[in-house]
Amino acid sequence: MSNHRLVYSTDDGDRRRDKPDKRQKAGAPSGPALPQDGVARVFREKGGRGGKTVTVVRGLDGDLAAIAADLKRSCGAGGAVKGNTVEIQGDHRDKVVARLLAQGYRAKPAGG
Repeated sequence: MSNHRLVYSTDDGDRRRDKPDKRQKAGAPSGPALPQDGVARVFREKGGRGGKTVTVVRGLDGDLAAIAADLKRSCGAGGAVKGNTVEIQGDHRDKVVARLLAQGYRAKPAGG
C-alpha cells in the first residue's frame, strides 16, 4: 500500500492542513524583504498572532537582546527577539522610532 498522503511526520508534525507550496522553513524570515541601507524599519503586524498587535523592528545591527530590553522598558510592554527582528507587544511604533533615534540609530516607521 502506498503512503500517498502523509498525515504526520516526526520532523514537521501534523501536516494535514499544510499546502506543499505554502510551507515555510523555520529559519525563513517573515515579512517584506528590506533594502540593506542601514535604516531600521518599524512595522505594526497582526497576522498569525491571534488578532494581537505587535510592533516589529527589522534591520537593526548589534546586540538585539539589549536593544529589545531597552525598548520593552521604554514602552512598558513585553516582547522578544526572534531571528533578526525585535518584537514589542502592542502598537508602539512612535515610541520605538523616537527611542531608536535617541540612541543614534537611523529608524523610520514602515508599513500601513
